[in-house]
Amino acid sequence: MTSATDYDLVILGGGAAAFAAITEASRRDLSTAMVNTGLPIGGTCVNVGCVPSKHLLAVAENGAAASDNPFDAVTHPEEPTVDWAEALDGTDGLVERFRRENYVDVAEHFETDIYEGYGELVDSEERSPSGNRNAERSSNDTTIEIVDGPDEGTRITGEKALVATGSSPWAPPIDGLKRVDERSSSAHQTQSDDIDYYTSETILEERDLPEGIVMLGGGYIALEWGQILHRVGVDVTILQRSERVLSGMEGRLGREVRQVFREEGIDVVTGNSFQQVRSSATDGGVEATQQGVTVETTVDGDSRAFTADALFVATGVQPNSENIGLDAVNVETQDDDTIRVDEHFQTTNPDVYAAGDVIGEPELETVAAKEGNHAVKNAFGNEQKAIDYDAVPAVVFTTPEVAAVGTTELESVDEHGTCSCRTVQMEDVPRAKAVKNTDGLVRVVKHHETDEIVGVHMIGPRAADTIMEATLAVKLGLTVDDIIDTVHPFPTFSEAFKHACQAFRRDTETMSCCVE
Repeated sequence: MTSATDYDLVILGGGAAAFAAITEASRRDLSTAMVNTGLPIGGTCVNVGCVPSKHLLAVAENGAAASDNPFDAVTHPEEPTVDWAEALDGTDGLVERFRRENYVDVAEHFETDIYEGYGELVDSEERSPSGNRNAERSSNDTTIEIVDGPDEGTRITGEKALVATGSSPWAPPIDGLKRVDERSSSAHQTQSDDIDYYTSETILEERDLPEGIVMLGGGYIALEWGQILHRVGVDVTILQRSERVLSGMEGRLGREVRQVFREEGIDVVTGNSFQQVRSSATDGGVEATQQGVTVETTVDGDSRAFTADALFVATGVQPNSENIGLDAVNVETQDDDTIRVDEHFQTTNPDVYAAGDVIGEPELETVAAKEGNHAVKNAFGNEQKAIDYDAVPAVVFTTPEVAAVGTTELESVDEHGTCSCRTVQMEDVPRAKAVKNTDGLVRVVKHHETDEIVGVHMIGPRAADTIMEATLAVKLGLTVDDIIDTVHPFPTFSEAFKHACQAFRRDTETMSCCVE
């Protein structure tokens, strides 16, 4: 075993939370090391999440531009096509550049030592063969041992540790569906007829797409990937367990995006009670992507079966918290296996902090980075930094885009017994009418007594950018009159937010342009 190497901060993981942590640690002249395995350096966002999916969404959108053209004056001599293999090659090149410039080079700049392999937290009292402790360290030092991989046998110790191991795709317990742990463990024996499937990670390895896919899930991953695949020529059916897609967001957003998808040709079926997944072929020894897959479900009391060439599971994620030594250092987890932390990201071991997807929702790259930054500030500066999660926006990068921040109508009713809400349709917004891009709406929720804006929910063109004004309104406690009194450029899609605020004061349907 390699002798232990001492650092100020040691990190399990190599994604957004880890890199935000080493950035803040460097500012404080702290020595840092991280242990990374699974995905390459950079974690989910750069490798299999935000970067590749948004690139491919743009590729698919451009491929569908001719068929979506609303202007009679514009004609295309032929329909555009998308070379999927070429698109993935371009994605791989983009990811490689991002990973090198935004992560590998950054780690080198901050002189962070990177160890490759599967790391576990171990009892500090046993951190070296001799059992001796460095006299310059406190008795609460944290130690990570690399138990598998290129740096196997190495032990590193730090004054504090940060667990930022992220999350992995999760599959629900449906009869006949291969489980995630079965897919990742060669030692686990599975049933020969268990159905394999694509995830948002494995689809990036598939150069030859099937003609049709049944997709389980109705969250942002299912919707984004459903639209990507549909627009590059795959027949897509989306099956959602709850009564609407985007079930965690304002109800009208899910209903609107479902209608848009159906008009585009994507079949969206909600209210499923899944019974089983099985092969559609008579012989069970052929791979699922070749033999066809059938999902048996019940919808509104009626038995239904959906068949396609392949299955795509986008039903959420699970924290990467198993087999990383949490019990050995007295770090507790919650019922859903996320790591238990307080509002300052400290675990039940005062020398171990945690950040990112491994501590649960919201599973967003920017949130993970903020948590990693705050964890270091709290661990080494006792700054008591916390995050107001109510002011964190959520975005779905479909066409049209979906974005939301703060309180929903139902949450307002639950808390106050009422909702002071107003909605404007994008078809009433001058910019949307001018460019013939009128799908969507903006809904504002204000406090029924103070008029402060507590929630904004939108679907429409450029919602992902427009939501930031709304986020600042929620974060800073602005009122609807503050937004009305702010001059907005005309004509822009951002005026939809202002119009929704004006709807509390006047009838916007009889309002002329630019009314203040």
